[in-house]
Amino acid sequence: MQLFTPLDQVSTPTVPTDAAAHYLNRKPQTLLAWACGKRAGPIQPVRVNGRLAWPVDKIRKVLTGS
Repeated sequence: MQLFTPLDQVSTPTVPTDAAAHYLNRKPQTLLAWACGKRAGPIQPVRVNGRLAWPVDKIRKVLTGS
């Protein structure tokens, strides 16, 4: 079982897919479907060195509803 830093303590601008899925209470496969356009999701990732990175500020907005 992987442990994740609480979202309010994350200081990086993005997190990897597994962490974003944890914070959003979704499976990583769901986020990957959002990323490839198979299903529209509330957040779109950015690519950093060819890898998906999920913006922490947008995750927080989704979770707070603002």
